Amino acid sequence: MTVTAQMVKELRDSTGAGMMDAKKALVEVNGDMEAAVDWLRTKGLAKAAKKADRVAAEGLVGVAVSGGRGVAVEVNSETDFVARNGDFQRLVHDITKVALNSADVGILRAADLNGKTVEVVVQEAISAIGENLTLRRMASVEGQHVAAYVHNAAADGMGRIGVLVAVSGAADNGIGKQIAQHIAAFSPLALSEADIDPAVLERELAVQTQKALEENATSAKPKPDAVIHNNIIPGRMKKFIAESTLLGQAFAHNPDITVAQAAKDAGVVVTGFVRMAVGEGIEKAAEDFAAEVAKMVQG
Repeated sequence: MTVTAQMVKELRDSTGAGMMDAKKALVEVNGDMEAAVDWLRTKGLAKAAKKADRVAAEGLVGVAVSGGRGVAVEVNSETDFVARNGDFQRLVHDITKVALNSADVGILRAADLNGKTVEVVVQEAISAIGENLTLRRMASVEGQHVAAYVHNAAADGMGRIGVLVAVSGAADNGIGKQIAQHIAAFSPLALSEADIDPAVLERELAVQTQKALEENATSAKPKPDAVIHNNIIPGRMKKFIAESTLLGQAFAHNPDITVAQAAKDAGVVVTGFVRMAVGEGIEKAAEDFAAEVAKMVQG
């Protein structure tokens, strides 16, 4: 497979690796982007890349809470200009409120909004605003108490990142919002180790094993295999799990304790969360800069 300059750029953007290292990684794995990330990490040349680092899209995430249920909805637009449009923001607000009584995005699209289905309302908004719009997804969380937080808010209840946190225990004393702010900033993969996708753990174990073995092989004072497999690798996996899970992460508002400890001190138990950011998993097609300029000149 031919390694293109765009592939090298994408890998560099997502890992922070140097140009030659990124190119070499892609050549070594025949252009497989995920494998290239792992290759760089085994060489100590990159951190774990998140897919969200490699995507770009516009729109807004709306959040709403009613009783013990919270919902997050993503509506995409083609440009940031439309995302700041009052009509678009009202659309997101209305759809988010309807989502409180919808189980999933399919049901939401067919739900009633002012006498029409949400899907029809979106189509009408496309005609009125003059830009393609998409009701992409929704997610929900339920619990004794649900707190919501919006980061980079464009209007009340909507912004670039929306977070919902469900807790049980004491009445809301502000800890729910603090944890939601933490989630917005640190983007945990899962609530706890038990909630991490086994495939993610398997991939990380492979990376850490290969990295530890290669480091040991080139060390001036190599350690016994038993130390590598029984201490070094498990220690690195423990660190990965702590940094990847909400309950294991150092609390943003007090890094001396974990989120789990902060919740315990506040008399609550975190039972679930949703973090939704605009554009996660959507990759815009890259355009040649000269071609892009030419298109603008042509109108």
